[in-house]
Amino acid sequence: MKRRCLSNAIVAIFFCAISVKCKKNSVQKNRVSIFFSQENSSDATPVVLEEILKASQYPISEIKFEPGTYHFYPDKALEKFVHISNHNDVLVRTAMPISGMKNLTIDGQGAKFVFHGVMIPFLMENSSNITVKNLSIDWAVPFHSEALVVASDEKNRTFDIKISEEYPYEIRNGNLVFVKEYYEHSLGQTILYDPKRKAIAFDTESYTDLTYISRKAVQYNSEKIKYKYKTDPRDYPQNRIGVEQRLRAEQLEPGLVRIFNHGKKMPPVGYILTSKGEQSANRLAPAFRLVDIHGFKGENLIVHHAGGMGFIAENSSNILLDGFNVIPSSNRMVSTTADATHFVGCSGVVELRNCTFKNQLDDAMNVHGSYQEIVDVLDDYRLGVRMGHFQQKGFSIGKEGDKIGLVRLSDSFFPYDRRTIKKTQSINGRYHIISFTEKLPKNLAVGDLIENLNGYPEVLVENCTISNNRARGLLISNPVKTVVDNNYFSTEMEAILVPVESSHWFESGNAANLTIKNNVFKDCQHSGFDRGVIRFVTDDDNNNIAFKNIQITGNTFDQFDNLILEISNTDGLSFTGNTITSSNNFKKLHPKNPAIKLKSSKNITFQGNTYKGDAQRIVEAKGDMSEIQFN
Repeated sequence: MKRRCLSNAIVAIFFCAISVKCKKNSVQKNRVSIFFSQENSSDATPVVLEEILKASQYPISEIKFEPGTYHFYPDKALEKFVHISNHNDVLVRTAMPISGMKNLTIDGQGAKFVFHGVMIPFLMENSSNITVKNLSIDWAVPFHSEALVVASDEKNRTFDIKISEEYPYEIRNGNLVFVKEYYEHSLGQTILYDPKRKAIAFDTESYTDLTYISRKAVQYNSEKIKYKYKTDPRDYPQNRIGVEQRLRAEQLEPGLVRIFNHGKKMPPVGYILTSKGEQSANRLAPAFRLVDIHGFKGENLIVHHAGGMGFIAENSSNILLDGFNVIPSSNRMVSTTADATHFVGCSGVVELRNCTFKNQLDDAMNVHGSYQEIVDVLDDYRLGVRMGHFQQKGFSIGKEGDKIGLVRLSDSFFPYDRRTIKKTQSINGRYHIISFTEKLPKNLAVGDLIENLNGYPEVLVENCTISNNRARGLLISNPVKTVVDNNYFSTEMEAILVPVESSHWFESGNAANLTIKNNVFKDCQHSGFDRGVIRFVTDDDNNNIAFKNIQITGNTFDQFDNLILEISNTDGLSFTGNTITSSNNFKKLHPKNPAIKLKSSKNITFQGNTYKGDAQRIVEAKGDMSEIQFN
């Protein structure tokens, strides 16, 4: 064993089993192991980065950290511009660029990684068989901000918030701006937390989002601006046209700020208002970002915070997260500012086992593909396609040999034809050219969509706890196979949403072979939305079948409100052996609802269920399903 000591460095590095290979007068050292010790933890970035960058010449199979706290700053980190699906395009920095590596294990041995500014802790691409385990990730200064509501005045439409020293701020021309290390954000997207429950507040939709902007801007001919090609009204600068800031902030004393002109109900005194800035600029620093990673294990990991998602994987395969926990640190209400986990265009098997996802500001898991719109038929073999949502720019829909489905949703949620990718060419973030090995069909038309039929995995979610978060538990658009077994859900919106999202996020997939069994659903949908705990829905308002072969069995629903299940556009759903009870923990928000709503579906059966709720009707069915009975 050989040890190299670095003066004034953060770490000591050990190299084990060194071998020397000669080729064309060059020498390559094959390093088996690197060990980082805590000699000085003021900034781990330069030393960790230096050793990882050497891996292209001197491959490694193991990186270990001595237990302790390691701080990572962006000043000496590797800088890279990246398109990240469902995030903003961002010039980001990292200390751990894992690229072109194989059979690598990173073992934190209980180490705590604390990041500063806009960094991605693990930026991984084009690698295989990677394991990360036994460490936690946090930020010294979070990307969101929190304030205590201390006064409320409905008559004058104001409320006062107390802001602790943990969240420095400035007021610029009436605009409240939270100032961070290397970052800042306005109020933007907001939501209430109940500090007693340390969870999203009951009926928060009556109070938040704060009405941050209004359509009152003085305009002169701006509405006459025309574009040759389609624009995205959610993307900058289109999202600024015709709107102006509505809220006004005024400091009453240091740390005490009054907010004027909120259009919804005034937030209740004693609640925590959380803010993460404007949607077009607040997803930029996920904890794990994987692209083309084939074989990944994340074991015994804690993500306390991230300025985006806890884990985002694109075009990757065979991913296991076992004991991957997203939970806030110290007294913070919020963990990650977006989804806990997210999988786009993935294949093979995706497994989430023994995980805890709490207090994140979006879904616990979202698995889907990508719809891309055909905007040009260039010749018999080539299409020009466009990314629909500004946070999907740069996403590659597939590689050579992948099967592409051609979709016209007005006719069917399933492909009307298939072709094989020969080549993809990225012209820019929005526009790609795809070449196929076979001739394109004659009935193909501009405006149709494409999806990658190879870009869906088998999914297992087992023994997980999902609670206290904004939005959904699981968002599933997966036509291959999904099993959701023995989990606990208590979410602000749907516990499980099964959608076809074709018009806003352009997230492809129409679920089939879905089994939901032995789960507990506790007081979900408590934010105020009139939706089911489990919900099947499509963006396109038609009667076409989208979902097939659904089994919901042996679950317990202990709910304060009536609506448990919304079914639409489904062929083949069995609801058996489930128990529905009333928790009475909150007042009913929609007392006239039935327990189950049905439309545009067939082959739906209910058998062996126990209903102890108090809805006036159990089943409400539209069309020729009116004779369906609940038992």
